[in-house]
Amino acid sequence: MIHVDNALWLLMERDPSLSPYSGEVRMHLDRFNDRRYHLAGEGNLSDFANGHRYFGFHRTETGWVFREWLPGADAAWLTGDFNYWAKWEYPLTHIGNGVWEIYLDGWDKLKHGQFIKLLVGRQGVSFERIPAYMTRCVMDMSNETLCGQIWMPDQPFEWTDWDYFGKQRPDSPMIYEAHIGMAQEHGGIGSYREFADTQLGWIKYAGYNTVQLMAIQEHPLYASFGYQVTNFFAPSHRYGTPEDLKYLINKAHEMGISVLLDVVHSHACPNPGEGLNQLDGTDDQYFLPGERGWHPSWKTRVFDYSKHEVLHFLLSNLKYWMEEFHFDGFRFDGVTSMMYENHGYCSFTSYSDYFSMNTNVDGRIYLMLANELIHGYNDKAITIAEDMSGFPGMCLPLEYGGVGFDYRLAMGIPDVWIKLVKDQMQDDWNMHYLWHELTACRPGEMSIGYAESHDQALVGDQSLMFRLAGAEMYTGMEKSYHSPSMDRAIDMHKVIRFLTCACAGNGYLNFIGNEFGHPEWVDFPRAGNNWSYHYARRQWSLVDNWNDKFEWLANFDRAMTFFMNTHSVHCTGPAESLWIDNERKLLIFARGGLLYAFNLHPTWSQESVYISCRVTGAGGYKVVLSTDDWPFGGQSRINMDQVYYSADTEFGYGIKLYLPCRTGVALQKVEW
Repeated sequence: MIHVDNALWLLMERDPSLSPYSGEVRMHLDRFNDRRYHLAGEGNLSDFANGHRYFGFHRTETGWVFREWLPGADAAWLTGDFNYWAKWEYPLTHIGNGVWEIYLDGWDKLKHGQFIKLLVGRQGVSFERIPAYMTRCVMDMSNETLCGQIWMPDQPFEWTDWDYFGKQRPDSPMIYEAHIGMAQEHGGIGSYREFADTQLGWIKYAGYNTVQLMAIQEHPLYASFGYQVTNFFAPSHRYGTPEDLKYLINKAHEMGISVLLDVVHSHACPNPGEGLNQLDGTDDQYFLPGERGWHPSWKTRVFDYSKHEVLHFLLSNLKYWMEEFHFDGFRFDGVTSMMYENHGYCSFTSYSDYFSMNTNVDGRIYLMLANELIHGYNDKAITIAEDMSGFPGMCLPLEYGGVGFDYRLAMGIPDVWIKLVKDQMQDDWNMHYLWHELTACRPGEMSIGYAESHDQALVGDQSLMFRLAGAEMYTGMEKSYHSPSMDRAIDMHKVIRFLTCACAGNGYLNFIGNEFGHPEWVDFPRAGNNWSYHYARRQWSLVDNWNDKFEWLANFDRAMTFFMNTHSVHCTGPAESLWIDNERKLLIFARGGLLYAFNLHPTWSQESVYISCRVTGAGGYKVVLSTDDWPFGGQSRINMDQVYYSADTEFGYGIKLYLPCRTGVALQKVEW
C-alpha cells in the first residue's frame, strides 16, 4: 500500500508544477490503495495474479479440470478432437460469479496436441470460442482462423538459466528490438530456434545486452506486427512451439542477454471467435461498454480496467510470462492510450492535459498495479513505457507517487530526426532546438533514447539510412562509390546514432538490422504486395560483403556499443552542455567524465574547436571514439594517438582540436 501523504509530498517536491493538481493526484493514489486492497488485501499481489493456475485446462489427480469466466453465457460445452467435435456431449456447470467448470475423468481423456474449442450458448444461440487462458493456438487452415490446442508435454522444459533469471539485470539497457518472424534472410517466417541459434550470437557480438521481442502474443493477422492480440497467454505459433520460445530465452540468458516481452495490454483484437471479443456473447465482458470500448483509430477493443476479473486476467498474464517463460520484463505498448480518455490524441501543451476530464484513472491504476506485481515477483525486472505524452511521474516508484515504470521510451527523438532530415537542409538545423529535444526529461526519471525503432521502418515510412540516402541507397553502397550525397548519408547515419546514444537517456534501443543501415522498409505479406515476404526479412549477407558500406556502419555501431558499455555512460548523470554554436553546427558536452564534440555542419570542417574542461578538469585528453575513423568508412582525419593538453584560452580552460564536418568524437582524460 502507498503512504499517500508521503508519496504526494515527494512527488510535489520533485515537480512543483503538479501542485495545482495535488487533489486529483491524491485521488489517484487513494483509488490505487482501495483497488489494491480489494484485489489482495494486505497480501502480495503475486498471490492474487494466479488466474492461469485456476482457469483454463489443468490436470488433476484423476483427470482434467477446465474453467472459464463467462458471465453472459446461458450454457457452455467443450468440443474437440477428444470427442470428434460433438457439440453437446460435455456441458460445463455454472459454479457462481460467472465461472463455468467441467471435470473430465482420466488423464487420457485429453491428450497433448489435441485441438479444442469452447461452445458458448446465449439467448438460444451457440457459437464457438477459444478459451481466454489458452496457452497454445494454431491456425485452422480450413477456415483460416485460430483454434485452441492442448499443450502439456510429458517432459517439461529443462531450464539452465537459473543463475541468470531473476538475479541480474543490465546496469543500462542496450536494447535490440526484434521480430522473430522477419529476423531471417530467406523468404518466409523465421523461427524461435533459428533466432536463438543465429541472431542471438550477432546481438551479443554487436554489444547489446537486452533483446526486446515483438509480436510474441498470439495474433491472427501477421501484418498487425503483433499489435492485435487475440490469445494473451499463447506464444505465436508461427515461430514454433512454446518450448522453442523457452529455448530462445534460456540461450539468451546463458549468453548474459536479458529478454523483454513487448506486451500489449492497451487493446485487443476485435475478431469474435478467436480472442476475448464477445467471448460470452456480450460486448462488454472484458471491455468498456458502448463507444468507449472501441479505440477510435485502431478499431480494436479497449479493456475495462475497473473490473476485478479483467485485472485478474491481465495481471495473471504478466506473471505467467515471467513464471512460465522467464521473461526479464516488459515493454508496455500503447501506455498513452491506456491513460487518457481521448487515448492521447491531444497536444499535451500543459499539465491540464494530463488530468481532469481527460484522465482514465482506471488505466493508470492498472499500470501501477502491473508495476508493483512485476517488481514484486522479480526485483531485477525491467519495465518500459511507450508513452508519448510525457506524463509526470511515469518512471517514479509508487512510493514517490509515480506509476512505477523503470524507463520510458524517448519517443519524441526519432520524430525530431525525421523532421530535420526530411524537411530541412542540414545547414538550417537549429542546434539549440536539437539539444533541447535530445536531453529534455522529467526530474529523476529515466528514459531509453533511440534514433529509430520499428515505427520508423514500417511501409509508408522510411528507416533513417533510407531517408538520408534516398534512391541512391540502391546504387551507392559499394565502397568504391562516392558522391557528396552518399558520403553525407554514411557520415550522418553514424553521427545521429552516436549523438543520440551518448546524450539522450539512460539506455539505448536499436531495431533489428538498422545498426548496419538495412536498405529497405518493413512490409508483411498482403494483397497490396502480392503476399510477398521480400520486405519481411533482414538481409544479413549485406554485412558480410566487404565490398559494401554496410560493413562500415555495422563496425561503427559495434564500436559505439562497446564504448558505451565500457565507460558505463548511461549509468552516469545527464549530459551537460559546454558549448552550442548554431552557425557552425557544433554541439559540445560532457557526460560521465568524458568530453564529446559533434560537428553537424554539412561542409565546414573546423580548425581549433574549443572544448571546455570546466566539468572534467585540466589535463591531457585522447580521442577514444571517432565516427571519422577508417574502419567506419571515415577518412581518419582525427589523430587517435594525439594527446590534447588543456590550456588557458580566451574562452577559459580547455583544449582545442580539429573537427571535420559531419563528425562526432568522444575524448577521455589521460595522465597529465
